[in-house]
Amino acid sequence: MHECKPLFESAIRDCLDPVFAAAIFVLGLAFGSFLNVCIYRLPLGISVVTPRSACPKCKQGIALYDNMPVLSWLVLGGRCRHCKAKISPRYLIIELLTGLLFLACYWYFGLTFSTLKYCAFGFLLLGLIFTDAETKLLPDKMTLPGFALGIAFSLFVPVNDLASQFLPGVVNLPFSSDISLRLLSFVDSLLGAAVGASFIYGAGAIYLRWRGTEGMGFGDVKLMAMVGAFLGIKLTVFTIFTASIVGSVFGLSTVCIVWLKRTHRFSKRLADAAAARRRAWQSAQVVYRGYQMPFGVFLGSMAMIAFFFGDRFFRWYGRFF
Repeated sequence: MHECKPLFESAIRDCLDPVFAAAIFVLGLAFGSFLNVCIYRLPLGISVVTPRSACPKCKQGIALYDNMPVLSWLVLGGRCRHCKAKISPRYLIIELLTGLLFLACYWYFGLTFSTLKYCAFGFLLLGLIFTDAETKLLPDKMTLPGFALGIAFSLFVPVNDLASQFLPGVVNLPFSSDISLRLLSFVDSLLGAAVGASFIYGAGAIYLRWRGTEGMGFGDVKLMAMVGAFLGIKLTVFTIFTASIVGSVFGLSTVCIVWLKRTHRFSKRLADAAAARRRAWQSAQVVYRGYQMPFGVFLGSMAMIAFFFGDRFFRWYGRFF
């Protein structure tokens, strides 16, 4: 993302090759199909390579012509060819989202290493978002390789963050400017991972001490280590801050919706409207305490927003100072 500065963004978009764009979209659909396998199998501890794909209900193997991204789901009407069991529309949605994400990366970053980096990052984020939403799990087999991949990419796609901006004027490295830039980018990636992981770990520890129950698991910590490795400190802080806001709004909205529904229910049983509201509020609080919010969904979603629009936000925000 940091390779493509605002002055060149319109030029990059004007030079997009429709053939490359179509190929990248189709590639994204294929990766989306594989991502569906990861989302289903990784929480169960099943290999994503073997055995071959099969219907979860009738166990019949899925033929190659029934395993084409998007098209097979549409042709089969979202049902298994053999037993007619319903196939979740999630498979179709993830394939389309992955294809659109790859296309958006190409449109935004052009035919550069940045596109490869953020396609890989977005692929991992989509998988983790949907896995957390469905199972409340963030598999190590996605977060830990993602962390290593983010660190490795920092050597090829500069993470233009705090170390890269301030250290060159303070420390003179005994290397060429190109090697120095790569080393500083590597440091930025490590610092981003450390800040992201430590912030979530610290917030989870405070929540545990305050409420006596676990608020965030180590999966969120590893997720933010991966996010920090890809994005650096600045956009990692942006991710945590915006995810906290969106997650809080979601939590409060959930409580309000439950309270309104329970108020309507209790008002039919109780003549006193105030008593009905009190009972409904107590019930909503019980639901809130027992509900395990998949915070990884918000962290992953805001990380995706960050690598497209985070720098723009900071430029806009900087105009006020």
